[in-house]
Amino acid sequence: MGKVPTGSDVLDKLLEGGYETDVITALYGPAGSGKTTSCLIAAVSAATAKENKDKKVVFIDTEGGFSTERLQQLTGNEKEARKILEKIMLLKATSFAEQKKYIDTLSEQMSSKVCLIVCDTISSLYRIERGEDNASLNRELGKQLSVLLTIARKKEIPVVVTTPVYADFVDKAKVKMVGGDILKYSSKCLIELRINPNGTRTAAVTKHRSLPGKEITFKIRERGFEEA
Repeated sequence: MGKVPTGSDVLDKLLEGGYETDVITALYGPAGSGKTTSCLIAAVSAATAKENKDKKVVFIDTEGGFSTERLQQLTGNEKEARKILEKIMLLKATSFAEQKKYIDTLSEQMSSKVCLIVCDTISSLYRIERGEDNASLNRELGKQLSVLLTIARKKEIPVVVTTPVYADFVDKAKVKMVGGDILKYSSKCLIELRINPNGTRTAAVTKHRSLPGKEITFKIRERGFEEA
């Protein structure tokens, strides 16, 4: 079971080494909880790893969250940020159909030249198109996740996706992922990100092959995460 660094000492500690290479890891939580920063940190880590010298990061951005300014903050160096940008294949999806096209293209053209796949977020465009009859929409989200999971398994490429949450109508203290069971069944690792009253964040492993129940509290800083 291979692992790659997350780019954050906090998340590496939580996951005892990093993201698994043959599964989908899904991070879920409210806005501002650290989902996009987690993705950017992972992209920087993968792009700068010596073993990935000739490889690229695929970053599917569906909400406009990818920020070159934030990337520069994380690297602390404009020159370094530019080098990293050259190693990131940024795909900006503006519709669920466009997201499908990008993921299908990955399936058809995937090669050993990719070291990480990120989709931030996998379910935002799906949520926008939901209506009264969502059967076909649910099937399509399931197909997209299946494609990503197949790539992860066959190529041993880590796949990191994010999804927002909504309040559980039965238990107001809990939240549910947008994408629900579809995302839950496709992901072998689920990490919930929570915002605490004092401004810190908590990352909790809610599903994992060996680490369920682990959690860690952290702060979001200019250069990434710092354990609280």
